[in-house]
Amino acid sequence: MTKISLLLADVDGTLVTRDKVLTERARQAVLAARRRGIRFAITSGRPPRGMSMLFDPLDIDTPIAGFNGGMMVRRDLSILEARTLPKEIAQQAIEIIDTHGMDFWVYAGNDWYVRDRRAPHVDREAWTVKFEPIGVPDMQDKLEEAVKIVGISDDHDLVAKCEAAAQQAFGDRATASRSQPYYLDVTHREANKGGVVAYLSKHLNIPPEEIATIGDQPNDVLMFIPSGYSVAMGNASDAVKQRATATTDDSENEGFAKAVEAMLEKFP
Repeated sequence: MTKISLLLADVDGTLVTRDKVLTERARQAVLAARRRGIRFAITSGRPPRGMSMLFDPLDIDTPIAGFNGGMMVRRDLSILEARTLPKEIAQQAIEIIDTHGMDFWVYAGNDWYVRDRRAPHVDREAWTVKFEPIGVPDMQDKLEEAVKIVGISDDHDLVAKCEAAAQQAFGDRATASRSQPYYLDVTHREANKGGVVAYLSKHLNIPPEEIATIGDQPNDVLMFIPSGYSVAMGNASDAVKQRATATTDDSENEGFAKAVEAMLEKFP
């Protein structure tokens, strides 16, 4: 890689800290890249609406990739493209998650549905995304429009086992990967962060080899693979770090800003 034309960043554990704070140094690093002619884009397992607090501080002018690429929106949240799960895949996903004794959520359009508002991680997620879920005891009528299904458990080994079971069951019919140690995301087979790189490459007319990516979770590896340069956060697992071109500090120690600053020096 000799040139960066686009920087694509994961959000949680990468762009923001553990407490979901965008630091001033991170913001300034993005603005410095923009002044250098490098465009900036974000992707996350979050719903697009749950990233809107970042649009103004970072002056986002590229398509926003929510649900790991399951929904592409403009800055005003109008939908560019949505990839819903086939109903039979959505049904199978909740059965696999339920069999593993995990709770699950369903995202459809810009709405978030939970079975129990008091369930683990709901309060934390609502604080993170800055909007409330809709309580629906029976999710069956929401599966027709599901963009993402999330399995939740604080037993991280159980989440990893459920991920493996889902991947074996779906094969290439759907994407199943952990966006956090406690979240398993199931999305359309083309809704993954590798697909985000392909979408942005096409719509912004930027070759993949001129795209740099940065993230911290296993689902970020899929965007590392097609990009020209990739950075794993210091808080990433060794398996994720091994798939990246370079590594940086963790999210609590300005790892994102340090990575961008290093890129600007490496690719002047």
